[in-house]
Amino acid sequence: MFNKVCGLSGVVVVAAMLSACSSNDRFTVKMNQVSPSGVGADLGTITISSASGGGVELTPNLHDLVPGEHGFHVHEKASCDPGSKNGVMVAALAAGGHLDPDKTGKHEGPDGAGHLGDLPRLTVNDKGFATVPVVAKRLKLADLKGRSVIIHSGGDNYTDNPPMGGGGSRIACGVIK
Repeated sequence: MFNKVCGLSGVVVVAAMLSACSSNDRFTVKMNQVSPSGVGADLGTITISSASGGGVELTPNLHDLVPGEHGFHVHEKASCDPGSKNGVMVAALAAGGHLDPDKTGKHEGPDGAGHLGDLPRLTVNDKGFATVPVVAKRLKLADLKGRSVIIHSGGDNYTDNPPMGGGGSRIACGVIK
């Protein structure tokens, strides 16, 4: 019936549109609370897509977070499971450290020459919602597959003092599939 109404060229156009929609031009990451005992309640999603000016745009649609600024990072491994460090269970430790493929060992923020996984701070409004997109100019979508996104309890000062910039404990995590 479709061929009779639209003709063969219509089928080709629809097939091309479906192919574009299902390509890897964006990721939707389900975010959950994390604690030393494991992965908890659903907090919403973050959609990651190519940014028009280069880099990637992370668009949060999150709820039930503590208002204020939060450290926000891409971590090296695709896991939100807790792990043990020095005999103490730590939330989402299985995600590893910040994505740092060049092994800079430096925490210099999203525009610095340090960790590639350093993202702009995530802002949560006074009702606990985060909806304001951030752009990470140094990242590409190809850098992200098989990684995780972590939200930290506090703001991030983008330095190594205190270690890891003062973002604090890991409170939310999502795996980029």
